[in-house]
Amino acid sequence: MKDQDFVRFDMQAPPVRTKWYLRPLTYILSAPDVIKHGCIIKKNIPEDLKPPFVMLCNHNAFMDFKVATKTIFPWRANYVVAIDGFIGREKLLRDVGCICKRKFTSDISLVKQLTRTIKNGDVAIIYPEARYSLCGTTAVLPESLGKLCKLLGVPVVTLICHGHHVNSPFWNLHDRGVKPTEAEFTQIYSVEELKKASSDEINAKIRESFVYDDFAWQKERGIRVTYKGRAEGLHKILYQCPACHAEYKMSSKGTVLKCDACGKQWNMTELGELEAVKGETEFSHIPDWYEWERGNVRREVEAGTYSTGELPVHVDSLPNARKYIPIGTGIMVHDMDGFKVRVTDKDGDVHEMVKTVPSLYSCHIEYDYLGKYGDCVDLNTLTDTWYTYPEPEKCEFSVTKMALATEELYFAKKREQKTSKS
Repeated sequence: MKDQDFVRFDMQAPPVRTKWYLRPLTYILSAPDVIKHGCIIKKNIPEDLKPPFVMLCNHNAFMDFKVATKTIFPWRANYVVAIDGFIGREKLLRDVGCICKRKFTSDISLVKQLTRTIKNGDVAIIYPEARYSLCGTTAVLPESLGKLCKLLGVPVVTLICHGHHVNSPFWNLHDRGVKPTEAEFTQIYSVEELKKASSDEINAKIRESFVYDDFAWQKERGIRVTYKGRAEGLHKILYQCPACHAEYKMSSKGTVLKCDACGKQWNMTELGELEAVKGETEFSHIPDWYEWERGNVRREVEAGTYSTGELPVHVDSLPNARKYIPIGTGIMVHDMDGFKVRVTDKDGDVHEMVKTVPSLYSCHIEYDYLGKYGDCVDLNTLTDTWYTYPEPEKCEFSVTKMALATEELYFAKKREQKTSKS
């Protein structure tokens, strides 16, 4: 292993204002998909709105970036992008205005860079959910958003896209040709309103603005998805059977979701609903099934029993944007204390990653990441990212459950702290 492989990504570099010759290029590259899906952008903004302002966007698919680019053109912007987006194209992404961020870390350098964006008179584009939504509904938003908006002191707008999850869900990225999609471009705070509001009030309004449900949107508009493999991958998020309550026994093929423990099957309709092939349909609405799983995880957390046990894993590191570096194999445990990963490299040296419950309000997961080793959890420090892959042939697990548990553990800890102060 070469020492240069472990050179850390320069997170302190100031944001680059989009090169003049790249601004029309970003539009040209974004426009075809936006046109293909007939995206309708509804603008609820003052006629005199112009940069600088903060733009908060929901996140369901790569299409989100393309719609955002079309929405603000020809204004310049800096986009907050996860480090894996920079792999092999760091200079290009910097030149089009991207700012690197390691997911779910508190990084003061990002605040400095966003402040510079505003001082430059540009648009600061942030995806506060920090990951693709798992089932087309709002993911957890960071509590720091309100303070950040007050600090930047410019108008705050939202761009909420509808249809991107239905078109290309995180658990099966195949483009289903959904048309038309929609986006709402809305100013939620002027400078004067922002000055008068508290950080908590701003957070509450942002959360209210971010309420969305792609499957409900699909049904309301009668949009049919005829893709024959539309249910394939759905078992990644619906990992627990509501009929027999078995975990990690779900599978999917074509339009059918199945529990391999009890044999029950559900068909996914063209309108994105579930129908039991036989017997009761426990959940016709996919997000309801997902939230039922969350409730079950919450009960484990409240009982103090949540634990994955020791999962055999192998780990890749991403210290910079050059390439993934294999670290070694070892054990990951996710329990009431948070994440602990311990791996041994080829030289016999032991490396450890610990993420306590208070340090992680959510986590990023991937399904069949890059087609390499399968599902993974990525855990971040300010200088490194570990892609941690449990080995499915050696253990049973669900990274979706780990993501839900991360959030529920954090919520429980916050409730505990609040109770102890009162």
